[in-house]
Amino acid sequence: MKKHLLEIDSIQKNFGHQSIVSDVYLKCETGDIIGILGRNGCGKSTLLKIIFGVVSADFKFVRIDGKVQLKAEALFRDISYLHQDSCIPKSLSVKKAIQLSIPKEELLDFYADEMIHNIRDKKTRHLSGGELRYLEIKLVLRNPSKFVLLDEPYNGLSPLMGEKINQLILDNSARKGIIITDHNYQNVISVATQLTLMKEGKLHYLKDKIELVEKGYLNSEML
Repeated sequence: MKKHLLEIDSIQKNFGHQSIVSDVYLKCETGDIIGILGRNGCGKSTLLKIIFGVVSADFKFVRIDGKVQLKAEALFRDISYLHQDSCIPKSLSVKKAIQLSIPKEELLDFYADEMIHNIRDKKTRHLSGGELRYLEIKLVLRNPSKFVLLDEPYNGLSPLMGEKINQLILDNSARKGIIITDHNYQNVISVATQLTLMKEGKLHYLKDKIELVEKGYLNSEML
């Protein structure tokens, strides 16, 4: 399988006189799961929105397979983004949401998932928070894009549902590059092939999870 490469370089974003993202470089290949950790307000979600193009940056380069991408349509084709809030209209049925997102020839395989099979005849507004998040993540991971940005995928989920989301991510990581940020650091640590830490607007690559303690994000009892 051909490898693809996403590089985000020299990203800078200021709000007034405050630097939110400062000269960030991030590299993600298909097969990678890049975990971005950091405290509230450190710029994690802003960084993902800048990469996807829904938030402007004061400066940025986005390269896909070595080519600088300047047009939004190119980014939308190659990068998918899961917002931290629900993105499926509550008026849709589960079946309709799936039909709008999944090619007809792939529907049988999509419905083979036991959880999807069990909710297929419901309205999305009647799903639990965990069921809805599972559906959203499964849909975005089945998108033909090369890279996926997951913003707070574990938000409000039970530990059991978190495990199911982890398996979804791992099952799809061979053919996609995945960048994930979440306050649930245990789940991020468990799936990430590379951990990073946002601190004071900068992105730090970590050799191992022990550096999360050394850099003051966790204490040793939390690992």
